[in-house]
Amino acid sequence: MDSKKIVIVGGVAGGASCAARARRNSEKAEIIMIERGPFVSFANCGLPYHVGNVIRKEDDLLVATPELFRNRFAIEVRTRCEAVSIDRENKTVALKNLVTGEEYRESYDVLVLAPGASPFRPPIPGMDLPGIFTLRNIPDTRAIREWVKAKHVKRALVAGAGFIGMEMAENLIHRKIAVTVVELEKHALPALDPEMSSPIQDVLAKYQADLRTGTGVSSISQGPSGLLVKLSDGDEIETDMVLMSVGVRPETALARGCGLEVGVTGGIKVDGFMRTNDPSIYAVGDAVEVNDRITGLPRLLAMAGPANRQGRLAADVILNVNDRKPFAGVIGSAVCGVFEVTAAMTGHTEKSLARCAAQGKAIPYDTVTCHPPHHSTYYPNAERMALKLIFGIGDGKILGAQAVGGGGVARRIDVIASYIDQNGTVYDLEDAELCYAPPFGSAKDPVNIAGMIAANALRGYSPIVHWTDPLPPKTILIDVRDPDETVRQGYAGGALLIPLETLRKTFSELPKDRQIWVYCQIGQRAHYAVRLLRENGYDARNVTGGFTTYIHHEPFYDLP
Repeated sequence: MDSKKIVIVGGVAGGASCAARARRNSEKAEIIMIERGPFVSFANCGLPYHVGNVIRKEDDLLVATPELFRNRFAIEVRTRCEAVSIDRENKTVALKNLVTGEEYRESYDVLVLAPGASPFRPPIPGMDLPGIFTLRNIPDTRAIREWVKAKHVKRALVAGAGFIGMEMAENLIHRKIAVTVVELEKHALPALDPEMSSPIQDVLAKYQADLRTGTGVSSISQGPSGLLVKLSDGDEIETDMVLMSVGVRPETALARGCGLEVGVTGGIKVDGFMRTNDPSIYAVGDAVEVNDRITGLPRLLAMAGPANRQGRLAADVILNVNDRKPFAGVIGSAVCGVFEVTAAMTGHTEKSLARCAAQGKAIPYDTVTCHPPHHSTYYPNAERMALKLIFGIGDGKILGAQAVGGGGVARRIDVIASYIDQNGTVYDLEDAELCYAPPFGSAKDPVNIAGMIAANALRGYSPIVHWTDPLPPKTILIDVRDPDETVRQGYAGGALLIPLETLRKTFSELPKDRQIWVYCQIGQRAHYAVRLLRENGYDARNVTGGFTTYIHHEPFYDLP
């Protein structure tokens, strides 16, 4: 049945990849793509950079045009055409030409839904005023660029400090626009754990972005010289434009309208081969509910990579090509650059694991934090990163990782993501064989270091504690840094200052009936101290991440 008529609703990553793969699978299939907008396949992840003139030509965002699909793949593409409804019994889809207003029906043997997700516009007063934008497609970027030029924009407010919000803030600043970022959570990049977002907040301050956390937009009105944005904490900000970046919602109206099953997350429910509850209808991309590889719970993930893979899989299943395995689910890997700082993550964070526990899927876990250089320190311009690894307490299974810093951040998270994909453990990271040359890494890569710290903790060789852990009674906290470091940088309240070089001579003065927590700047010297003390009969533990992590945590300890 490779002569099937395949109608695909939606282009971009999921729909376009499905169409192209289907043609590679069959020269006999009739393939029609329906796209509501004027562009069928474009780089939506590049949109913020076109707003900021980093990507100067709009055409550079076009991955494939209708002409390319027609001439190279013999695929018919109908842009500015909207799918209005589906008649499952007669296997037709009602279409509307958005240019002429003409409505008609198109039959199908197989229908693929790839409607994507749309930016959420919160129901607050003033949302329909001119100068308020969301960012989903090329017409959105055109509207923003035209407004900036026509209104001589000097001030902008970005609502939402997630990945898109951060990219938009950076690119508006590139255009010499003063930016205020408003985030309902207590820190920027709320997908990360709180302490990992500090470098992002620092770089925003460096470029004079006004970050307001713990507050949201409650209303927008027309002010005397621009838009007046009222925040939930009572503050008012006057601005020339507002960019709403407070999340996306799956486009499921078409699916719901014809009775397709929708999952608990609000996404279209599909099986492992992207089939809906109608065997003739498939769904791919941001609109579908997927399986979390780590917890097994259903979730949504609006990212191009999974959408692309789902589109390819659906095309193979539709045309009975290859012995395909079902879609394995998602891990959730993401990266964001904010000026010279990169933040990347894969798998779960402590926050997301807490949400899983609330859904009845509690996973006992622990974390380690380290601050290794991205390449050998003797090679010029080595930059330290913050790398947090989350792992199962019993088996050491990798549950997630976050890294923030300059060079090499994304590469380390990619490596860890690959191990998560293979159900890897911290012991695998400890022994991972990775590329090494002084300009690119170290003999002990940051991935190795994180794995070693976690493995040492699980084995009981060098137990760890955290700055946020409750202190056992009479705990002794020791700072083993050099005195000049504590003078320059400060130290945790109540800590005894015993430099590592003198600890061997003085440790016998410490009581053995009290737990000892040890920290240094990043954790390495504290590890040496812990081993020295434990070899001499003390219950010593390393405060993971050291003082570098301490200064990013709340509340800080202030021991008596």
